[in-house]
Amino acid sequence: MRVGLIAEKVGMTQLFDDNGVQIPITVLKVDPCTVVSLRTKEKDGYSAVQLGTREDKEKHINKPQLGYFKKVNSKLFRILKEFRVEDSSTYNVGDVFDATHFEAGQFVDVSGVTKGKGFAGAMKRHGFGGLRATHGVSISHRSHGSTGNRTLPGRVFKGKRMAGHMGSTKVTILNLKVHSVDKDKGVIFVRGAVPGCKSGIVYIRDAVKKSK
Repeated sequence: MRVGLIAEKVGMTQLFDDNGVQIPITVLKVDPCTVVSLRTKEKDGYSAVQLGTREDKEKHINKPQLGYFKKVNSKLFRILKEFRVEDSSTYNVGDVFDATHFEAGQFVDVSGVTKGKGFAGAMKRHGFGGLRATHGVSISHRSHGSTGNRTLPGRVFKGKRMAGHMGSTKVTILNLKVHSVDKDKGVIFVRGAVPGCKSGIVYIRDAVKKSK
């Protein structure tokens, strides 16, 4: 497993192939990602590479992070992300990765935080069909119905699908195909949708369930 990249979701668009078939495309902007520190099995118990992107001023960094950057003798970055790798010894602190780290035709996994929807009902949150529109149903057409039985079990089971907070959770979309890469603009065009809002931060890595 190689190191991944930190990217910004620019938005969605569409492209057309030679046969005129429409292809949904998500545009991901990749700023240069610098290796800040390494994790080794001997010292930390696992192998990983920590990347930083978007250099920032010292006045915008809090004291704990500022102390960490000084400890590892690194530049100041606004965003940090750690990626598990097979062997961290193949990387060096200060290495820089850009959009060309991935190539057209390969498959990637993209992780991000979904849009927050606030408190949502069972129909919107879980796709329930709702109650009948007539015949005895009164002012509860969009309710989730019964949540349990009587004496046995006499309670509501954990994990019961009910109304509640929807969205704003980490989601990973697997096996998205890289359509093309623009080296000059630092942009990766991925086929399909990616979680998160525009200008949201996402993390790209090689697909774990599909060979390159």
